[in-house]
Amino acid sequence: QVQLVESGGGLVQAGESLTLSCVASESTFNSNTMDWYRQAPGKQRQLVATIGGSGTPIYYTDSVKGRFTISRDNAKNTVYLQMNSLKPEDTAVYYCNRRFGTIPWGRGTQVTVSS
Repeated sequence: QVQLVESGGGLVQAGESLTLSCVASESTFNSNTMDWYRQAPGKQRQLVATIGGSGTPIYYTDSVKGRFTISRDNAKNTVYLQMNSLKPEDTAVYYCNRRFGTIPWGRGTQVTVSS
């Protein structure tokens, strides 16, 4: 079964940047529409960004527009989330998944933004 591995999170101060990576174990799944989600403590999982199979970003949630950029490298089976101008409210565990046909969730990667 396809596995997803998220990485790149860490502890940063407000205003700093991080780039997250999501690697799928099977290349074919990275030709599909892919999403980044995040889940803060005590909150529901939230869709953050979506990218089409061809590499065109097609969605950002309002709170990250202008700050986050989703991209992909299908040859590397990888989807990225470049996060700039991070804010404390961005603190969450970040996950990726396929839009059409959700596969088992990875462990996510923790992003913590301090004031």
